[in-house]
Amino acid sequence: MVTAAATVSASPTRSTGPRLGREAMRTRFPPRPIDATWLTTQCDRETAIRWATAAPFVISNPVVQAKRVRGLRHLLDWLADQPGDTWQQRWTNSGAETLGPGWRQKPVTWLAERGQRSGWLPSELSSALLALIFADVVRPALRWLVCVPSIKSELADGLALERDSGGFARLREHCQTHSGITQQAARLTTQRAAVIVAAKGETLADITVGDVLELVDTETEMLAAWPRAVPVFYQVLRDLGIFGEHAPLRFRQLRTGGQLTPEQLVDRYGLQCRPIRDLLVAYLRERQPSLDYNSLRDLAYFLARRFWRDLEVHHPGIDSLRLAPEVAAAWRERLLTKPPPGSDAGEPIPRISYRECLVKVRAFYLDLSQWALEDPARWAPWVAPCPVGRDDVEHRKAKRRHKARMDARTRERLPVLPVLVATVEQRRLASAELLAAAQRTEPGQSFAVAGQQLTRLRPWAGKLLVADTADHRRDLRREEEYAFWAWAAAVNVLRLTGIRIEELMEATHHSLLQYRLPTTGELVPLLQIAPSKTDAERLLVVSPELADVLSAIIVRVRDETGTVPLVPAYDWHECVWRPPAPVLFQRRFGTENRAISHGTIRKMIQAALADTGLTDPIDGGPLNYTPHDFRRLFITDAILNGLPPHIAQVIAGHRDINVTMGYKAIYPEESIQAHLAFLARRRSLRPSEEYRVPTDEEWAEFLGHFERRKVSTGICARAYSTPCVHEHACLRCPMHWPDPAQRPRIVDIRDNLIARITEAEREGWLGEVEGLRISLAGANDKLAQIDRRRASAVVDLPTPTIRREN
Repeated sequence: MVTAAATVSASPTRSTGPRLGREAMRTRFPPRPIDATWLTTQCDRETAIRWATAAPFVISNPVVQAKRVRGLRHLLDWLADQPGDTWQQRWTNSGAETLGPGWRQKPVTWLAERGQRSGWLPSELSSALLALIFADVVRPALRWLVCVPSIKSELADGLALERDSGGFARLREHCQTHSGITQQAARLTTQRAAVIVAAKGETLADITVGDVLELVDTETEMLAAWPRAVPVFYQVLRDLGIFGEHAPLRFRQLRTGGQLTPEQLVDRYGLQCRPIRDLLVAYLRERQPSLDYNSLRDLAYFLARRFWRDLEVHHPGIDSLRLAPEVAAAWRERLLTKPPPGSDAGEPIPRISYRECLVKVRAFYLDLSQWALEDPARWAPWVAPCPVGRDDVEHRKAKRRHKARMDARTRERLPVLPVLVATVEQRRLASAELLAAAQRTEPGQSFAVAGQQLTRLRPWAGKLLVADTADHRRDLRREEEYAFWAWAAAVNVLRLTGIRIEELMEATHHSLLQYRLPTTGELVPLLQIAPSKTDAERLLVVSPELADVLSAIIVRVRDETGTVPLVPAYDWHECVWRPPAPVLFQRRFGTENRAISHGTIRKMIQAALADTGLTDPIDGGPLNYTPHDFRRLFITDAILNGLPPHIAQVIAGHRDINVTMGYKAIYPEESIQAHLAFLARRRSLRPSEEYRVPTDEEWAEFLGHFERRKVSTGICARAYSTPCVHEHACLRCPMHWPDPAQRPRIVDIRDNLIARITEAEREGWLGEVEGLRISLAGANDKLAQIDRRRASAVVDLPTPTIRREN
């Protein structure tokens, strides 16, 4: 029970979700313990020398071999003087590992005190220690091996002589036959495997996932940087069957956060009051079965961070849910604003989602009151007046504001969408041409493409680097990759289907289906959308334009066998890894294929927008598109062109048609309902005589409408007896169907618009620039329509064959 005398505990250790997830992985995959003793480390001095100098550890050069023998005698003499019963204990107790790369100072000083001085001593001692490691007489600590390059670089060759010759041979062969593994990655892989074997003993087949995690953590700590080629190292060992079938498929799966428990979700925010912390954990556990993980995580954030942690910061020592009126009012006031992005200083900005927090807090208090009736002993002590009233969570005004904001956003972006489409197409073609030219050029040579003078540099880590005249380095492979996926995923698939970003990420090769019409036998390509937000799948008809994009994607992601690789994908909402599947949106990353994340898609969109030059009319900054903007644009454009709202609802996957109508930005719902009611009333009042055969004059007028549709650049497809909504600005109108024979005329109009825009910008006629740009976008769109109609190549959209297991 929370009272004024409730105890206040110290703040728990704050940990982020990914860190907690990595800690859970280390608990699931612990490293092997280090043996205290083993047979070879218990031998006497002469036996150790005999083992370390016998075949296959004999060096072919007799001079170098003699130096190793001398070094062995000096090193064992020094170790024999250290405390311990075995050579391993003596090595550990000597303190040499604390010196890192300078470990030889210990034995050199000891030998100098006994009259043993030589300039060859350091190299002889290093060679001697390697021989003892090869013979498994001593096993240095992992931390020490990581930070001593002169030792770890020689381990693989020596351990492959006798310890595990077959294992290292398989390891090297696998790296050589895998085309995606560079020489540097192969060298680091064998080196890391040798370090683990030297520190833990046994062979390569005994290495565990925990050993790899321990080595990576040690390298990260000792080298103060993220180690290179770690995913390659893990993947090679897994492909060789060392980890077994139950190990994660990719190393990335060991580093993602995963789902957190309610305790971990709450403890991330360091709550001071232990009873309230325990109450929030119990509340989350009670709600957990009915919520998905993303909703549970949001609930923990609003209750623990935005509500109670905020109260503790501004009212230290608070320990009761019964808030004073002034305390509750002050909290609601703080919730309305937040600091500007990137800084806690500056003028606060409005918090758009503040009402969502109020709803969560009100539901929390009301749930406690309801549950107290069912289980008084557990929940009744926590019942308190709710600090959020019914009026505080009223949604009608907030929904209207949200609708107005989204409508304005859609109206700003829909007219300039053709500019973005044309830009991503141009970027894709230009980057592909640039990459092809660079691939034909030898490193160190210069080449010119589209007015750009570039010099190809030496390849590094799989990158194709060039330098421009200003000595700025560019990775052309990355530029081409970003340009292609911005064209394919970020713009075309999103705008042509209206699917959600999570649905885009889950589309696979198996999502492409065929349906044969029962009447004509025609095959209709379909795109299956997997269940996501509404937990219901749906099918979309694949248009020819969409088929071109999907076929280009499939051709790009296919491997050398002609199949789409199976890759695991991380669900950022549920924080779980999905099983391997032939996802369409995947790209090569080092030696493995990875599914493209939603964050990368957003980066690709922003990179494409930067080349358009479009600006936000509100703040003058670059115009921003989010993946969900394309969904709103798709629905708006579909309804604008006559698609019935209930059909748009099915295509969009909405359960309620009001949600669909909330997405479009053409007419408000009231106008549509009023218009439908007006039509119903008019039909009921009109006399039946009006439903008659038209006269010759009326029929001539009707046919004349179609004869008058011809304009200079094409045909106007507006409905009969409807006015021109664009005041005869035909190139802006979506109902205008351009005539391919009039393409030169449209090109002249486009060139004239470009000249007028240049003149207006030069003269400062900024009021005309925006309108001219909209007309220019319309002209470019008409030219693109003509070009698409001219391209009559057959689209090859292969359908995967699903293999059925008996």
